[in-house]
Amino acid sequence: MEYFIQQLINGVTLGSIYGLIAIGYTMVYGIIGMINFAHGDIFMIGAFLSLITFLVLGIIGITWIPLALLIVLLVSMLIAAIYGWTVERLAYRPLRGSFRLAPLISAIGMSIFLQNYVQLLQGARVRPVPPVISGGFTFLEGGSFPITVSYLQIVIVLLTIALMTGFALLIARTSLGRAQRGCEQDRTMSALLGINVDRTISLTFVMGAALAAVAGMLFVLYYGVIDFYIGFLAGIKAFTAAVLGGIGSLPGAMLGGLLIGLIETYWSAYFSIEYKDVAAFAILVLVLIFRPTGLLGKPEIEKV
Repeated sequence: MEYFIQQLINGVTLGSIYGLIAIGYTMVYGIIGMINFAHGDIFMIGAFLSLITFLVLGIIGITWIPLALLIVLLVSMLIAAIYGWTVERLAYRPLRGSFRLAPLISAIGMSIFLQNYVQLLQGARVRPVPPVISGGFTFLEGGSFPITVSYLQIVIVLLTIALMTGFALLIARTSLGRAQRGCEQDRTMSALLGINVDRTISLTFVMGAALAAVAGMLFVLYYGVIDFYIGFLAGIKAFTAAVLGGIGSLPGAMLGGLLIGLIETYWSAYFSIEYKDVAAFAILVLVLIFRPTGLLGKPEIEKV
């Protein structure tokens, strides 16, 4: 039982990271109905930005961990948001009126470009990161399997909950959120009512990229190693999480991320770790067969 609880803690932590990336997918799809396949690479760039900022802070002598984490978070979110805006401006906006396959191909091309761009700048080798947050709580030390909850796991879960709450309130109670919901329902009518559709879509990409940067920083802190290719697999899994939870639904994206994290963790713990990705994608296939809209998604009603 203790081993099961420990894997539950690990799965929720991993699922929180996937959920933050998945929100970016689901926000973009909810407004323009397209998948941003460069989003995983924005996550990868956010991870490298976090690593570089940590190194710079160490050089200039800022070693107080809370201040360093805050600076890294803000810098990585800001620069990743610029990357997200650039992706929308170059790969999506010029092709928004084209046939639906064109922006998809453009996004895949942007993903390949960003991977090779980071590989050229940072090299192909794995970059290790020393532990920044250490320590934690240990329960049932006298038992057969002590349960450990690290401070970093607590930070990841609490930060994810805070961001989810903040974004939910932003979409529900602000003018930007109303504009996003209006563009989701009908972009043409939203434009006629005075909503700046281009700016709303750009801000959605910016917000999704900022969340991906947060996930990148948490990934760096949690795993301690990164390379230029981490965005591909993490992006595919986050996209799977968004579809599993119901693409277009923010709570669904987070639920899907948690489920993918739990499936991976429990499969690795009780079965062969080589097939953990197969298990996650197999669950997705079953959900798409029996509930195509995802767990919390709603069927689209086309008006004629």
